[in-house]
Amino acid sequence: MGLNLTVNKEIEEYINNNSIKLHPVQKEIIKHNERLGDIKRMQISISQCHFLHLLIKSSKIKKILEVGTFTGLSTLSMSLALPEDGSVIALDKNQKTSKTAVNFFKKADQENKIKLIIAPALESLNNLKDHKQKFDLIFIDADKENYINYFNHSVDLIDKDGLILVDNVLWHGEVVDNSKQDRLTVSIREFNNYVNEDKRVENLIIPLGDGLTVCRKL
Repeated sequence: MGLNLTVNKEIEEYINNNSIKLHPVQKEIIKHNERLGDIKRMQISISQCHFLHLLIKSSKIKKILEVGTFTGLSTLSMSLALPEDGSVIALDKNQKTSKTAVNFFKKADQENKIKLIIAPALESLNNLKDHKQKFDLIFIDADKENYINYFNHSVDLIDKDGLILVDNVLWHGEVVDNSKQDRLTVSIREFNNYVNEDKRVENLIIPLGDGLTVCRKL
């Protein structure tokens, strides 16, 4: 039985150097986030940027919903992969980081594809459902305690074969450490179990970044 390779920093750098080249504004966001201290962990990994790009291109995705935007790296990565008539609706409640994200979107000439809604995500998700909105792909990377709620809303907002992606599902490896019983780790474990038992989707956890769940609606 083959074993998965343990990816250290040197291998990760090698992978990134031999993968899709980042847009200059993607690089700028990464540099900006490096100066933010501990909250920079909210950024997706470079490998996830590449994965989102290829998934969106190959699946001919046109309508995307994002739950949790931070400073805009994931949003921009998805927008850049979309066709000219594609769109991203991004949800975030943080005024400060959202303002930073919008500036990056404008700098990359992507503001015409991206609509950022600054409000509590559950409120925005309810409004989108009320307006019968549908999406091809939904990317969830927000507060972990609400992951199950975000997921359930997302299942209603996509049609058959639609995709739901969820970040941080391996939680620094702590999901397999039974001595870790803090609120966030427990929330992630409960979410992973919930999705795995949900008959509305089929799912796969990919060890990209901090763990990425990919679900297809059945």
